[in-house]
This record gives sequence, structure tokens and C-alpha cells, in this order.
Amino acid sequence: MISSGLKKISPYTKLAELIFFPSFCELCSSLLEFPEERVICRSCWEGVRRSSSFCCICCGRYFESSIQSQLCHGCLERRPPFSYHRSCGKYQGNLKDIILLYKYRRFQILGKDLAHFAYRSLDKEEEIWWEVNAVLPVPLHPKRKKQRGFNQAQIIARELALLRGIELVEGRLVKVKNVPPQTFLEVEEREKNVSGAFRVINGEKLKGKVVLLVDDVYTTGSTIRECSSVLKDAGVKEVRALTLAQA
Repeated sequence: MISSGLKKISPYTKLAELIFFPSFCELCSSLLEFPEERVICRSCWEGVRRSSSFCCICCGRYFESSIQSQLCHGCLERRPPFSYHRSCGKYQGNLKDIILLYKYRRFQILGKDLAHFAYRSLDKEEEIWWEVNAVLPVPLHPKRKKQRGFNQAQIIARELALLRGIELVEGRLVKVKNVPPQTFLEVEEREKNVSGAFRVINGEKLKGKVVLLVDDVYTTGSTIRECSSVLKDAGVKEVRALTLAQA
């Protein structure tokens, strides 16, 4: 996230930069005036905050009413293969717009800023971090990664691992089926779409560990559930999950 401290810079240097290399916020079109502003202005970032809504104590699904945090109906009927999931905020407003810029406009630089937002939002949630041995990004299929140019979850996971001092494990959880995007699918279709799409390879390094799965958006939870099932089948002791936003 953007630092609150300003670096000293010559007014003449800054004037020349603004004249010859003007840069504007991708959300509000304001001029980016400060050295640490990248793609998004400070004001727009200040509008991104962690959700204070009550949620399911297991899957993290936000409750629409003011009901206290407890197990949701879905988790009461069938507990998911992961033990705990939390999102930083709702998939709306500036947070949604920034994620879309990051994923589809190839502003990879926003990945670190989003990771810092996640760190500040959930750093005190010990249920997520307690005794976690490894951080894993939800993988993209190689063809999808080539099209996009990067895996958005990987950049966020890498930065979170650095911030928390936890090992980042890559290349063990892989996506083996290039299934259609989940975005426009119904709940039942999403479950079928990701079934068998993930696999663990050379999973000895993960056996007996507590791992944290990282992804960008949580909608129905089908991707996180499928990845968690595969990891548990491979001998992972416990799976927890963190996402930037919840749709």
C-alpha cells in the first residue's frame, strides 16, 4: 500500500516529470502527484477498507443481516475441506475496480499494493496465520497464464509470504484442466467446472503441513474447496484460505 511518508523531491524535477510524463489515476483521473502513487491515487486507495460485516466463522461468507458471526447454513450442512477462510472486503467499489485493473489491464504493480492491503486487513486474524507452514497461490492453467502474462494470486501470495516470513511453495499445486472462467457460471456449474481441474505433484514437501491458500476473489468458494480437497488428499494437515474480496 502507498506509504504515508513523502519522499523529498526537487520541485523542478517533479514539474518536469509532470510536464513530460503526465500520469493520472486509473479510477478518478486525478493527476498522480506523489512519488509513491502508482496507477491509483492516494485518495482512491483510502477508499478501500476492510469489511466490518459479520460472517460465517468457517467459510467467511458475509451475512446480509446484522446477525452475529456463527456457522452459516451451508457449513452446518457440510463442512468444507478447508478449516478457515477470510476475505478482506466485499467485491464492490474501489476494491473491485482495482482488482479488475490488476487482472485484466495488466497493472502487475498493483499486486504488491493489494497484498499490503490484505496484510493490514488480516494480519491480526490469528486463526488464519497460527502455525501456517506454507503459502500457496491458487494456480492458473499454463495457457491462461500465458494469455494473461502472470498469475494474479501468485504475486499476492509471494508478497504476503515475505511480509509474514512464511515459506512460499510454488509448483506443487497445479491446474491441469483449462476450464472456462468461473465468472459467468451458476453455483452448480462452478462446482462441476473445477472438478478434477487441480492436482498436487511432488507433494512430499506439503505432507503434514498447515497451508494457506491465496486467491483474488471468493464467490461460491468452489475453487478454494476443490484445491483444498486435492491438498488434503495429498497429505496436507490443514488448509486455510485468504482472498482479497468476496462477491
